[in-house]
Amino acid sequence: MYRNRRLYVVLSSVLLLLVGGFLTLWSQTPNRAALNQEALIRENPDEARLATLSGNTRPEATSENDRGEVSDSLLMDHMMLQLKRSPRQERAVERFIDSQHDPKSPNFHQWLTAADFGKSFGLAESDIQAITRWLQSQGFTVNTVYPSRMVIDFSGNAGDVRRAFHTSIHNLSVNGVHHIANFNDPQIPAALAPAVAGVVSLHDFRPHKMIRAKKAPRPRYTNSSGPYQALAPPDLATIYDFNPLFAKGTTGKGQTIVVVEDTDLYSSSDWDTFRGTFGLSQYTSGSLTTVNPAPPAGTNNCSDPGVNSDDDEAILDAEWSTAAAPGAAIVVAACSDTTVTFGGFIAQQNLMNGATPPAIVSISYGMCEAENGASLNASTDSLYQQGVAEGSSIFVAAGDEGAASCDAGQSSATHGIGVSAYASTQYNVAVGGTDFSDVLNGTTATYWNSTNTATYGSALSYIPEIPWNDSCAGILLAGHNGYSTGYGATGFCDSPVGQFYSAVSAGGGGPSNCFSGTPATIGVANGTCRGYAKPPWQTGLAGISNDGVRDIPDVSMFASDAGAWGHFAIVCFSDPSSFVGAPCTGDPGNWSGFGGTSLAAPIMAGTQALVNQTLGGKPQGNPNVVYYALAAKTPSVFHPITQGDIDVNCTGPLNCYGFLGHVDYGRGGRIFNTTWAGALSVSDTSFTSAYSASAAWSFANGLGSVDVDKLVTNWPR
Repeated sequence: MYRNRRLYVVLSSVLLLLVGGFLTLWSQTPNRAALNQEALIRENPDEARLATLSGNTRPEATSENDRGEVSDSLLMDHMMLQLKRSPRQERAVERFIDSQHDPKSPNFHQWLTAADFGKSFGLAESDIQAITRWLQSQGFTVNTVYPSRMVIDFSGNAGDVRRAFHTSIHNLSVNGVHHIANFNDPQIPAALAPAVAGVVSLHDFRPHKMIRAKKAPRPRYTNSSGPYQALAPPDLATIYDFNPLFAKGTTGKGQTIVVVEDTDLYSSSDWDTFRGTFGLSQYTSGSLTTVNPAPPAGTNNCSDPGVNSDDDEAILDAEWSTAAAPGAAIVVAACSDTTVTFGGFIAQQNLMNGATPPAIVSISYGMCEAENGASLNASTDSLYQQGVAEGSSIFVAAGDEGAASCDAGQSSATHGIGVSAYASTQYNVAVGGTDFSDVLNGTTATYWNSTNTATYGSALSYIPEIPWNDSCAGILLAGHNGYSTGYGATGFCDSPVGQFYSAVSAGGGGPSNCFSGTPATIGVANGTCRGYAKPPWQTGLAGISNDGVRDIPDVSMFASDAGAWGHFAIVCFSDPSSFVGAPCTGDPGNWSGFGGTSLAAPIMAGTQALVNQTLGGKPQGNPNVVYYALAAKTPSVFHPITQGDIDVNCTGPLNCYGFLGHVDYGRGGRIFNTTWAGALSVSDTSFTSAYSASAAWSFANGLGSVDVDKLVTNWPR
């Protein structure tokens, strides 16, 4: 009897341990049944009771730009309806993704398929059916319900949109360019509102590419007697410490990097010439393919876009990702734009919902949060979230406008602080931009050889960096030209030379401030705007603001376009129809040259391919979790950047500020940031620049640039 009781106790204890372990695993694994039982649509749609999808009207949709309604027959093909979860469901998916990146969790690196993601975290089937029935009742064709069960692709015409969403599509003339856009926020039946975030886009304003063509005349790739030093792939390998890895065979072999585009390459032979000229073709496993990824089911929404004016972006992404990972397979994933949907967005949506989601993705397009619209912001976040749950590492160019992303392409900033919505989610790595300090500090001969190797390398070692900044407001450029400041009546911006540098042109950085809500002022983060919440891994380091919102960039790499200090990256781009194209023959110093954070993002994507190869080809999900942990534990992985800023010239003060916790003033050519303290006068000087570099984390350069060998060596196994 005693023996039996003792055996019973032992077996009971073992059973309790097993049950406890199961319950721990169950608590961290998606509770699919419970999640899918939570139907959010509880009544039939009633067209008499409508809900407004706020924050979804373009700032250009004004009476001044209006040229009348479009024809009802205008095709609105492959629109995207972004769905949304309940707050409880959203917390569940966030907790699960956190557990996927926690080495102590049984879910660590247990990546989901798109189908699993949909079953675990997508909308209930009854909700999907209710929404598709409503779309069809309004005359739309439902093309695809993605496996994520978070997006529906549908088509119709402008008349269908007007009747269903209670907004008319108008012709616009914006700076002489024709566009179309909805003229007021769309509305849907209130019964559907708990499950619908909104129509991703009802306009044809596309995100802009982050590439910057070099501003200087074509110099030599190295020139010790002048101010120009161009970056070639061997220089990249020397400066950022790729060479020890290449020597060991860590070249990205067996890994795939997807660069997302809306254009084909002008010529794939440009990529071959680039690799052959700079010694990359020795890595024979490297390859290039172009795909037009179709959705996993339903009507194909990805047609071949052909070659368009974004082809310079596509070739830069393809060439500099292979420069960083010459043994990797580079895939250019491109879809044609539809009437209202960006082709790159379609390509990425189709890839993330495919049978084999990409392990590494690079994106070099963007648009500021306050102009992107609440629905597109939500859809970007949802897409990246799904990608990370599937194991994807997503690298996004942080922007080329300093802290003024809403002023892209302008000569002066007028909208205050704003960052790119494509880079400000917690699920992507935002890659900022740097430049080299040798010209500034008179050390060119120290870091660059006066002659080149057979593969055109001339860099001698790591070169100390500064933030990439072409604006007259930057303190380093102002000081180099004999001015103590860039702003004010006696500042560099108001000088004859300074006028040449009147440009909103610098590596992107700043706080998220309009990821949700509706701006009260066109293109300004005020009104009900709110920033994206600060992710848990972006805390605890010196320099990181206690602002409660996502701050970018995370890391930075070289991005100069030869504007201020004469450095740029060489690209083989032979398209004769482009004013920046050039024959890829002879001396590479006569080829095309580019910069911008669109250069930095594919370089970091290539770096991730080296990490993944070292770890046996296993996807790593969101690299930021590791980056910030390494910055605390092994800071030598990152190069601190201590000089300079990303200040850009700003016309103000009255048309140069925003609200939401900060007011951003400019005076005589600079964007500033100061805590809101009421209406400050023009003579007030209680402000600081937006934003300066720092040895700690900074808005100018995040954690700094990367020593690639140290990053790969110290990546946790």
